[in-house]
Amino acid sequence: MDSIYKLQADICKTFANDKRLEIINLLKEKEMSNSELMQKTGLPKVNISQHMHVLTEKGVVWARREGTQIYYRIANPKIIQACNLMREVLVDQLVEKEKMTSRLIKASNKKTKVKAKEESVT
Repeated sequence: MDSIYKLQADICKTFANDKRLEIINLLKEKEMSNSELMQKTGLPKVNISQHMHVLTEKGVVWARREGTQIYYRIANPKIIQACNLMREVLVDQLVEKEKMTSRLIKASNKKTKVKAKEESVT
């Protein structure tokens, strides 16, 4: 039997695609057809089919057929929670980087002003 770490790494590979994350985000509110997903993502049918195959195969989404349409929905709401949590972590990191960049720019500006002042005195 696979270890939980192997299974976790495997599912993380599934999430390591920006289009799949976009699809998951679209499906968080409601079930959508392959046509709706094509329209919302701008992806051609073949690409939607490939991504949905991966997501279905890994148990991230469930699919059901109605006539010629296939409808998809998130298999477990915890998937949305996990994606939201990761997005929050990334936003926190970006905010922290922005603060650090701002502090560095202010410190650099102070040094430049001090140096200019020293040069004007001499």
